[in-house]
Amino acid sequence: MPELPEVETVKRTLNKLIVGKTVEHVEVRWPNIIRRPEDVREFARQMAGETVQHVGRRGKFLLFCFDNKVLVSHLRMEGRYELNPENISADKYTHVIFHFTDGTSLRYRDVRKFGTMHLFRKGEEWNMPPLEKLGPEPFSRSFSVEGLAADCQKTARAIKPMLLDQSAVVGLGNIYTDEALFRARIHPLTPAAALTLPQIEKLHEAIVETLCEAVKMGGSTVRTFVNSQGHTGLFQQKLQAYGRKGMPCSRCGTPIEKIKVGGRGTHFCPACQIRVAES
Repeated sequence: MPELPEVETVKRTLNKLIVGKTVEHVEVRWPNIIRRPEDVREFARQMAGETVQHVGRRGKFLLFCFDNKVLVSHLRMEGRYELNPENISADKYTHVIFHFTDGTSLRYRDVRKFGTMHLFRKGEEWNMPPLEKLGPEPFSRSFSVEGLAADCQKTARAIKPMLLDQSAVVGLGNIYTDEALFRARIHPLTPAAALTLPQIEKLHEAIVETLCEAVKMGGSTVRTFVNSQGHTGLFQQKLQAYGRKGMPCSRCGTPIEKIKVGGRGTHFCPACQIRVAES
C-alpha cells in the first residue's frame, strides 16, 4: 500500500501534469470506487467543468482541489493515476477516467479495485470522513514529542499497531513503521505505554527522518509502485528492516526476523530491538 512518501511523490508529479486542466466529463467504469456521492451520475455531473487548481495530500490521501470541489482519493493497495492522450485506449484495469478539454485524460487504474474517491464542496472535506479524525502530519509542528508521548500513555496497544492507526501521526504504513522502529531500536511488540521519554524522543526523530529521506528518494518500489510518470522509487535500496528476513542486521549482523503483529508482517532485529514488557 502506498504510504506517505509514495503519495507525496504522486502528488508532486500530478501538480506538474494536470494543474490548469478542465474536466469535460468523467467516465466511471467501476462505481464502487466512488464513495461520495453514492450516485456516480451525480459525481460525474459535479465534476464537469471543474478546473484543477492544485493537488494536495493529507496523510495517505490525495486531495484534488478544483474551483469549487475537492476530490479525496485513497490509492489503497495498487491504485495509480496516469495522464494519457485520448487516442490511447484504456485497459481493463482503468476504472475512472477524467476527460479534459485539451484532449488528454487522467486515468485511475487499480488492479484490485480497492481505491476510494470522495467528492466534497471546498471546506467540507476536513470535517467529514475520511479525513476528520486523522492525526498530525509528521513534518508539522503539531507532531511533537509531547503529543506522541501522550498518545502512547493512553493506549494498551503495542507500539506498532498504535503507529499504524493514523491517529498519533499520519502516513505510516507497514514499511516505514518497521523502518522507524528499527532506527529507534524499539521492538514492535513493546507496549506503547511502557516506552520511556528518551525512547519516544528517538522514535519521533526516527519517524521524521525515515519519511523525509523516503520522500527525497521518491518513495519505495517494493512491489508495483510507480509515480504518475511511470518512475519507480529508490528508498527500497536503503531499507534496513522491512523485507530483509534472514539477512544480517546492518548494525550488529544478527539475522532480521519476521513475525505477525496485528495481522501484519513485521521485520525487526532481535538483538537491537529488545522487547520491553509493561511494568
